[in-house]
Amino acid sequence: MASQLEYQLNVVIELVAVGLSLLGSLFMLSLFFGPGRALGGWSWHEALIVQGFYTVLDGMASTWLRPNLSSIVTHVREGTLDFILLKPIDSQFWLSLRTISPAGLPEIVLGLLLVIWGGQQAGASLSPGGFAVVLLMLLAGGLILYSLWFLIAATSIWFVKTWNATEVLRAVLASGRYPVAAYPAPLRLLFTLVIPVAFLTTVPAEVVLGRANAPTLWLGLGLAVGFFIAARQFWLYALRHYTSASS
Repeated sequence: MASQLEYQLNVVIELVAVGLSLLGSLFMLSLFFGPGRALGGWSWHEALIVQGFYTVLDGMASTWLRPNLSSIVTHVREGTLDFILLKPIDSQFWLSLRTISPAGLPEIVLGLLLVIWGGQQAGASLSPGGFAVVLLMLLAGGLILYSLWFLIAATSIWFVKTWNATEVLRAVLASGRYPVAAYPAPLRLLFTLVIPVAFLTTVPAEVVLGRANAPTLWLGLGLAVGFFIAARQFWLYALRHYTSASS
């Protein structure tokens, strides 16, 4: 935090950039959803909830994922991964949570405010149990996002530079800013089972609106656990093929 606030003008610029980025997303959303218009059964205010959850997850990525997982490539290229593996702490845990950047926190706050405002305008009312389910699905969505990102980052053991693959993943995940029901059937299947973007934004929004069913929620939790286990096992597999800088 002290490092970020040392350059106060940069903090202001980042806040302005976050605001402009959200305004741009809302403008794009207004091209498909608007007063009196619905797409895939979703109204304007309901679509705002999806956009809000997307903004929250993008803020989480800016706060935790990008500062940490993007550094894995640097550690492999410069050989400093050796020092991490020698530490008496799990390497995946250290690489995933060592750095926290406050730059994404305003985005998280703006996203939550957008979810609350969109939910109020859509007439949604959450019980304490429903609020707990929303938090659970948001956690599951964050775990899926982390696992996908970490899987790509772990391939740097072989390919060193994974920037292009990360940008492709970010472009695919950007589809989560719209309700999955607005896409054609093949893409809905892709975004539900293969790259489960639906569980990052659409399903939490359905919980807020009272539309989610139990099988969908269980599927989301199962996918989150499955992707995390896959990321963990792939990292252990990658480490067995890692040639350290000293060997």
